[in-house]
Amino acid sequence: MQNIRKRLSILFAASSIGAILLITLFVNITINNKFDEYMKHIQNRRYERITDYFQELYKLEGSFKASSGRELIHEAHMSNYCLTLYDENKNIIWGMDPSSLSLDDMGSDRGVYTTKTYDILVEEKTVGYVEIGQYSSVLLTEEDESFKAAINSSIILSGLMTLVIVIGISIYFSRQFSAPIKEAVNMSVNLSKGNFNQSSKIKSNIEELESLINSTNLLAEKLKYQEELRRRLVTDIFHEIRTPLNVLQNNLEAMIDGIYPISEERLSYLNDEVIRFGKLLNNLNTLKEFEEESIKLDFQELKLDELVAEVCRDYYPLARDKEIELSWYIAPNSDYTVLGDKDKLKQVFINLLSNGIKFSSSGSIIDIKIFSEEKEIVVEVKDKGIGIAKEDIPFIFERLYRVDKSRQEIEGSGIGLSIVKSILELHFFKIEVNSEMDQGTIFTIHIPRISP
Repeated sequence: MQNIRKRLSILFAASSIGAILLITLFVNITINNKFDEYMKHIQNRRYERITDYFQELYKLEGSFKASSGRELIHEAHMSNYCLTLYDENKNIIWGMDPSSLSLDDMGSDRGVYTTKTYDILVEEKTVGYVEIGQYSSVLLTEEDESFKAAINSSIILSGLMTLVIVIGISIYFSRQFSAPIKEAVNMSVNLSKGNFNQSSKIKSNIEELESLINSTNLLAEKLKYQEELRRRLVTDIFHEIRTPLNVLQNNLEAMIDGIYPISEERLSYLNDEVIRFGKLLNNLNTLKEFEEESIKLDFQELKLDELVAEVCRDYYPLARDKEIELSWYIAPNSDYTVLGDKDKLKQVFINLLSNGIKFSSSGSIIDIKIFSEEKEIVVEVKDKGIGIAKEDIPFIFERLYRVDKSRQEIEGSGIGLSIVKSILELHFFKIEVNSEMDQGTIFTIHIPRISP
């Protein structure tokens, strides 16, 4: 099995070799054809020049003689062709012997001897003929053949040089492709083995590969976070369950041993612990149902402003008892009709308000605002409580997650916000959190409008 770098290198090299060979072959054929056409054109021009020469000679001499045009014999020998001059009756005036041509370079293979006869016209009257003969093997002169060989050599050399350059470039680019992919593969293998403490520093100028590396790094971070969350979840569940059980066990053992008297007050206290333990289990079960999406929602059109106002009125006495000012504002002249499960959405605002009251001190304020934007309805729940540290904000919707300050000072299970997020996700609503330590927290819910 080949690795991706080797496979890409072979692919690039094979494609390059194929392309270069095709280009070289095409250029070679094109140049040779054009050169042959050029040489034929030169020969035709030569033949026309010879014919024109005899025409002018006839005009000067008035007739052809045995010596007419013999000065061309030397040029013909040098260029390896034969001339034969005929009169108007096609009688030979003089002619060259084809065997006298200097063809030593051809050896015994002279090729086929071909001739062409051209009329010598004077005043549109044929006054004679000239025959030009040549062996097929020497249609091109030695200089012509050398020129063609030089061209072919240059094409081949250029192809080889291009091939070397392309192979080098292909190796370079194959590494640019393969290195990020190989790194992502190695990270995936390590992640599958449970090694989440890693990240890749490789950079790529290819958008898809850079996205792959960033996604792998993000996956590693999320898996690391999920692993830490899993461990914390086990610890938190153990802590949350152990506390009421220890209280029950210690008090019951003390009453059995006679250390504590069995009284209505003590039994009521133990009953409160049992109830708290039951609420914790019920919340865990509710959260489990939400995460498995096994809860069936009863979607209906409802007035969100009326729902929020109802929850605020229910919690107003509790806030007043704690000396907390609870106010709500509903922007006028807007329609706040949404599609959702009334009971589940009511649970969302109950959890947010109860948290606001729980984490706010006496004399503070909790504000709820509902207003309308172009494409959505916005609900803000703002308190002036203990706030949330910046590093804790990404985790507050996780199961049983509680920041250190709330864990130490305020009783709770850390499940309320998880239920809020689960309900809103089932409704395709969004929730945002902004908070500063000792300055308070703002929960903002974005609800899409019902399409008309």
